[in-house]
Amino acid sequence: MKQVFYKISSFSMALLVLFSTLSFTVESHFCGDILVDTSLFGKVETCGMDLQKTSTSTDCDITKKNCCSDEQLLVQGQDTLKTSFDKLDKEQQIFVVALVQSYIYLFESNEANITSFKDYSPPPLIRDVQVLDQTFLI
Repeated sequence: MKQVFYKISSFSMALLVLFSTLSFTVESHFCGDILVDTSLFGKVETCGMDLQKTSTSTDCDITKKNCCSDEQLLVQGQDTLKTSFDKLDKEQQIFVVALVQSYIYLFESNEANITSFKDYSPPPLIRDVQVLDQTFLI
């Protein structure tokens, strides 16, 4: 049971470290107020509005406002994982040492089997009561 607990806790801690350091970008393309495409790993597909050619004539300086917009959401992961023991103040160092010490002693098993009846001999068997009364456990 203890080994299963160790495996589950080590796997969950590995996942915690993995997801705390993971960073990714979510890109979205909107055409007006409508979401056209969302992507985690690649480029987003556009709605085709940006491919329309603008007029090349210089007669009219009125330009059409672009209704499309691209948004990027960056989820930044944790970069620093190692904290130095020297940066902790004295009270925090004492707490860490006490916690580790008590945790080590928590799982330590006593291998010495203490038998208090080692030098005690059982009383002599004068008669066998079960055989006399003929009561046997089946």
